[in-house]
Amino acid sequence: MTRADVRVTVPSMDEPISPRRPLAARARRWAVPAVTATAVLAMGVAGDVPRGEDLAVSTQSPDLDPAPGSTGSGDGSDLQALGRLPATPADAALARSLQPLLAQQPGMRISVCVLALESGASAAYGTGVFDTASIVKVDVLAALLLQTQDAGRELTERERTLAAAMIQQSDNDATDVLWRVIGRQAGLDAANARLGLTSTTGGAGGHWGLTQTTGADQLTLLRQIFGPAHASVLDATSRDYLRQLMGTVVPEQQWGISAADTGGAVGTELKNGWLPRSTTGLWDVNSIGRVTVEGRSYLIAVVSDGHPDYESGVAAVESAAREAVSALSAGPRGQGV
Repeated sequence: MTRADVRVTVPSMDEPISPRRPLAARARRWAVPAVTATAVLAMGVAGDVPRGEDLAVSTQSPDLDPAPGSTGSGDGSDLQALGRLPATPADAALARSLQPLLAQQPGMRISVCVLALESGASAAYGTGVFDTASIVKVDVLAALLLQTQDAGRELTERERTLAAAMIQQSDNDATDVLWRVIGRQAGLDAANARLGLTSTTGGAGGHWGLTQTTGADQLTLLRQIFGPAHASVLDATSRDYLRQLMGTVVPEQQWGISAADTGGAVGTELKNGWLPRSTTGLWDVNSIGRVTVEGRSYLIAVVSDGHPDYESGVAAVESAAREAVSALSAGPRGQGV
């Protein structure tokens, strides 16, 4: 199937378009085009009628209860108010390092989780529930691969074409199709029960980009893909396929957790999501994946919302990813949870 076979919806003039990425932060950052048909499409807002994703959503999302035992603020004030201390020294280091970022964007909520694959060291900050935006596309593909494993079959050629467009280009029309193939919300929730995502709920009414998740759940999903094979419900073929697609995302979408490696992000696999909410005028910006820094592999999940614009959201996510790796690099090796 050619790119022309994937339906493209041109946004109306009153719908915000993802602006260009500033290049000043790092020479190797890529600019996001003002209009990218494959990457900047609006999410379906009326049943299964696609308007793409990563543009304004006119529906009001329901009020969300915070994760158990948390006020869900994601800004650190919940821990202070409850008198709870970070669980590990690495958690404390991460919390401290994020304070300047939180001060720069006082209205932002953020959750950051990181795991060093070789040592098992980990750190986490923030426990709130967030919109997935396009990072849910990794979860959708994982659900599809589980279903093909159960059926004892391989992906069809059409499914492969759609999956590649969904992950590599963040194509929303392809996601609409695969969302229906997996059984929509019920199919995603069933897969997540097997994957170990205990705090993630599929978006209702076709709104896959409004799937609710936590940073911890996104790290769990990454462990299914990149962690020890014996601990994953995905077989080797499924894991390799997910890694391949996440490692070949189009250049203009290779921002996010890749910023953790200031030397060039060798061996980075990722998926990003960005979504301006019409109900608030603020942006969701998320990034998940694996990055290799100085020969060590790290799984990183950053989910956030409340950003005044796209650029500040991307900058916050990239800063958080760098601080996450630094929190583990500064601590003793082998310290984990």
